[in-house]
Amino acid sequence: MQFSSVVRDLPVYIPGRPIEEVAREYGLDPKEIIKLASNENPLGPSPLAVKAVRAFLRKIHLYPDGNVFYLKNALAHKLGMKPENIVFGNGSNEILELVGHAFLERNAEVVVSRYCFAVYPIVARLFGAKLVEVPDLNYGHDLTGMLAAITPETRVIFVANPNNPTGTRVPNESLVKFVMSVPDHVLVVVDEAYFEYLEDPPDLISIIREGRRTNLLLVRTFSKIYGLAGLRIGYGIGDARVIAMLEKGA
Repeated sequence: MQFSSVVRDLPVYIPGRPIEEVAREYGLDPKEIIKLASNENPLGPSPLAVKAVRAFLRKIHLYPDGNVFYLKNALAHKLGMKPENIVFGNGSNEILELVGHAFLERNAEVVVSRYCFAVYPIVARLFGAKLVEVPDLNYGHDLTGMLAAITPETRVIFVANPNNPTGTRVPNESLVKFVMSVPDHVLVVVDEAYFEYLEDPPDLISIIREGRRTNLLLVRTFSKIYGLAGLRIGYGIGDARVIAMLEKGA
C-alpha cells in the first residue's frame, strides 16, 4: 500500500493523557492525581449543563442536527451576531482543520509564532503548505515580525491570545492594529480558547460585526471556562463568506 507522504511524515499531536490511564500504568489512586497537561476546568461543568445533558440522553438513538440550529441561534443572540457568522466543530481543533480545508493547498504559506499551539504546524503540513515560523518576543508573538513575514503566497496567519502553551498575551491595542493591518488576501485566525480568562479581553468581535474586516476568524471553545471538554464543542466567528467556506469543508 502507498501511504500519503504528507500523512506518513506528519507529527502526531499528543494531548494530555487521561488520569485513569496514568493511574493504571503507575498503580496509583486516580483520586490522588492532579492533571495539568490539558488545562481542564477543575471546577467541572455548570449544574445546568449537566441537567441539559441528562435530559438529552433520551434522544441519543437519534442523529443530531448537523446544522446545530438551536445552539447556533442562541449563541448568535448572545454575541450580537447572525447565525451565518458562526460555525461549530468537534472542539476548536476541528475549526483549525477546517481552515486548512478551505484555505490551504500545496506551496501556500502559513505564518505562526515560535512556541505556537502545536496544531497550527500540523494543519499546515497536512495540506502541504509551507510553515513560516517567526521568532518569539519574550515567549509571545512578535506581531511586527509576523506582518513582515507575509508574502503574496501567505494564506493564513495564526495568533493565539492568550497564547498556548506559554500563557503570554498581546496588548489589546497592538492586536487590533495588527488585525487591521494584515492584507486582505490573508485569513487572520485569532485563537481565543482562553480569552474568557482575561480581565480586559480585546473586542475583536465588533470588527466582524461591523464588517471592518472580512478576513478575520475568531476561534473559541466551550472546553475551558465552561468545563465541557468532554463534549468537544468549538466554534468559529467570522464573515458569512468565510463561515460558508468552512462549512463546505466540514
